Amino acid sequence: MSSNIENLDNATVVGVLHLRLDVVQSRTLKDKRRVIKSFKDRVAHGHNVSIAEVDHLDNHRLAVLAVAMVGNDHAYVEGALQTIINAAAAHRDMILLESGVRWL
Repeated sequence: MSSNIENLDNATVVGVLHLRLDVVQSRTLKDKRRVIKSFKDRVAHGHNVSIAEVDHLDNHRLAVLAVAMVGNDHAYVEGALQTIINAAAAHRDMILLESGVRWL
């Protein structure tokens, strides 16, 4: 049975996107969490992804989000993650400072 599972490794694509964000108007952690939660909820409901804040948890302006997506089509996963990057860049309450995708 394990040999069948090993053959599926080539069909599995995992993309992990990191977004480094500046929540410009935030003066408190509560302000930042409101903006980040809204963005996370919109991304999670619009795409089949897992998303979490993973760094700068105690900084009232900076946030790093990790977005993971699993699929069987590299181009589809790449396009979906690019759509999320574009949404972060266009968000009115935050500035996208940096983004990067790792493939597993």
